[in-house]
Amino acid sequence: MHAAAESLKDKVALVTGGSRGLGRAMVLAFAEVGAKVIIASRKLDACESLATEVTDRFGVEALAVAANVGVWDDCDALVDAAYQRFGRVDVLVNNAGMSLLYPSLDQVTEALYDKVLAVNLKGPFRLSALVGTKMAAGAGGSIINISSVEAVSPGPNAVPYGAAKAGLEALTTGFLRAFGPSVRVNTIRCGAFRTDISKAWGDLSAIDERAKLRMPLGRIGEPEDIVGTALYLASDASAYCTGTTIRLDGGGSR
Repeated sequence: MHAAAESLKDKVALVTGGSRGLGRAMVLAFAEVGAKVIIASRKLDACESLATEVTDRFGVEALAVAANVGVWDDCDALVDAAYQRFGRVDVLVNNAGMSLLYPSLDQVTEALYDKVLAVNLKGPFRLSALVGTKMAAGAGGSIINISSVEAVSPGPNAVPYGAAKAGLEALTTGFLRAFGPSVRVNTIRCGAFRTDISKAWGDLSAIDERAKLRMPLGRIGEPEDIVGTALYLASDASAYCTGTTIRLDGGGSR
């Protein structure tokens, strides 16, 4: 095990949207290097299933919590559950997100807009405010915000989502100034990844073919492709890294 990854042994990592996709990949990666994990998503059964897998495979403690991060009270309850169980959180990954489909911009409803902003921006604000305050008062820690290339170049089918992710990147700057020097806050700006969300994109085989022609790396991302970056930002390897946005898009947004 690399010494930097070893620095995560016995640390506590909270991952929202942690039961599938990129969140699941990060939960497994943290557990593999010995971190205790808190798996949060709206579906408790999915969180519990992954928690059991984590404990069976890696022998680390795992806590499953049902939480809709778009709801303020759920964020508070999630943080309470984490600190009641472990007494601390060393790594917070604001990964939960959603981008709802709409037929045209003039048909975006207030309910759709509010839901997208709540999950992608309001939840990360509340969780970072609560956990970051506790981190700063204790031994410090790392907050990792999972953003999207839509934050800087949103398509017409993802304008509310892009606005929310742009706000999330602003939170990175605000919170690092609020909670430094002991709390580091960084962003991973993701491109196209093959997750459950990608099923809504249409024919993935056609998307793969376009990626071969247009992407410098010739493919879209797989969930495991986020692991190295997440481990770096969570661990002591990034001890002098804060306020950074790492583009993880295969070179596609250049």
